[in-house]
Amino acid sequence: MTKPERRQVIMREAERLFTSRRFHEVTLDEVARASHVGKGTIYRYFRDKDDLFFQVATSGFDELCAVIHTKVPEGGSFKDRLKVACREIGGFFCNRRQLMRMMQGEGTRVQSARGEIRKQWDQRREHLLRLVAAIFEEGVTQGIVRSDISPEVLAGFLLGMLRTRAREMANAPKAAKDYGVMVDLFFNGVCAHSGAHSASEMHVAAVG
Repeated sequence: MTKPERRQVIMREAERLFTSRRFHEVTLDEVARASHVGKGTIYRYFRDKDDLFFQVATSGFDELCAVIHTKVPEGGSFKDRLKVACREIGGFFCNRRQLMRMMQGEGTRVQSARGEIRKQWDQRREHLLRLVAAIFEEGVTQGIVRSDISPEVLAGFLLGMLRTRAREMANAPKAAKDYGVMVDLFFNGVCAHSGAHSASEMHVAAVG
């Protein structure tokens, strides 16, 4: 077994243990036994249990970025690209729910983490955000998406909606996985077209 393969085995078994019990309940001895390696081998790849947990949690960012790179087409219409992105990202959130919970939990803990861990976490998170924002930037270029809202802000909203939808589907397995609804919300909002007012009209009414 090569070093990269051994590292992946350790991370896979660590993910299984960390997602089945609380962090403090898992020991490196257990991870070593599950991975069929000596405890000292783990220290060749990870500084300590905190580092192993962090590396497993942040691997979700890397996997999700790879999904976007490989599954979302470069060409095609903005709406079609956004629909594919919603389907692939939403599917990842649903299929890797336990890992996503780890990532969210680590996101809370990392706020007080030491410098290098915080830096790496932020870099990976920002990379994911930029990939999704690039889709909205293309929509702005095509004149389809409004330019007065940052693409990063739109990307953050979309990712938040997809995470929430994944949690809802976890509690209701038969829920429809129609990500076209989210695409439609980004295009048309929630107001009925016949009675909808523009944002400027509503602002005038509110302050008038």
